[in-house]
Amino acid sequence: MAKTIITAALTGAITPHGYDVPETPEAIAACAYECWKAGASVVHLHMRDDQGAGVMDPVKFYQTISILRNQYPDCDVIVNCTSSGDNRVSDDSPYGNAVRVLHHANVPGIEMGTFDAGSFNWGIPGGVFHNSPKMLCDLGTLYQEKNIKPEFEIFDLGMLRAVGVYWKKGFVKAPLHFQFCLGVVGGLAATPHDLQLLLDEMELMQKRGDLPAECTWSAFGIGKGHLPVMFAALAKNGNIRVGMEDNVVYGRTADGKKIMATNLLLVERAANAIKAYGNEVATPAEAREMLGLKPLDHEAVCAALDAVKVEDLEAAKQAVADEFGGPYFAATSMGGKK
Repeated sequence: MAKTIITAALTGAITPHGYDVPETPEAIAACAYECWKAGASVVHLHMRDDQGAGVMDPVKFYQTISILRNQYPDCDVIVNCTSSGDNRVSDDSPYGNAVRVLHHANVPGIEMGTFDAGSFNWGIPGGVFHNSPKMLCDLGTLYQEKNIKPEFEIFDLGMLRAVGVYWKKGFVKAPLHFQFCLGVVGGLAATPHDLQLLLDEMELMQKRGDLPAECTWSAFGIGKGHLPVMFAALAKNGNIRVGMEDNVVYGRTADGKKIMATNLLLVERAANAIKAYGNEVATPAEAREMLGLKPLDHEAVCAALDAVKVEDLEAAKQAVADEFGGPYFAATSMGGKK
């Protein structure tokens, strides 16, 4: 029987404060554990600052992963951390690019990391999400050094083609894993039709040798497109992502009132959909095998986390500020002093 991976995107960077979104390291770790018990084999992590805004703070990532591994020792969920959790540092500046990967460079226990394979406009008014070729080459190199598997977030066809170039040039290695992100104004729509466009292009690229044969993929739709994309992904033998990062409405009552979502409700529905389709929900151990990841060595990960000192992470933050002159971590919204 086929196995299907559920990724739970718990928090996001821009889901508004006030929804049922975990924001503190303790809450994010507890939610990850709850979703793991419901069937999620991967958790995709963003951090929030003390005011609820998205933040790329390695201390927050460290605290969350440390709590998850030490306080929930039975949980073997795969930890996937964003590289793009705050538009304030997604400007392609040397400082912003350094801040975006501080946690990947300094925090143990991160098994996967996002690799947004190009730049695009978020929407109207929105902003520009910068991912320059140099930044992505550096990111791919860092991931290889740290043995972190890239999750290629694909918002449009051109990004799929770009990944093929990074692969051919050696900045990333097979097997490749794609996350098809559908529904952003500047990218493909959250429809089965546009998902099929990506799958057709991926198949053509593999036939031409522009992508390796060893590829896996997952997909999600933003907002009301989350269910059509989830069911289409199942029908196409893909994997699925759900969570409050992507959608805050679970459904509607008979009289049209919104039923607000939680991460647990969304994971439970995804697991039930997989079973109804005739597949089995992949365990984290099975997902690691499917994705080409090493088995989790819980004892070694905990030992590495225990060896980390918060003051060293703070020093790393200060070092990039000193090198590039950036004020990011000193801002009031980051918990800094006024």
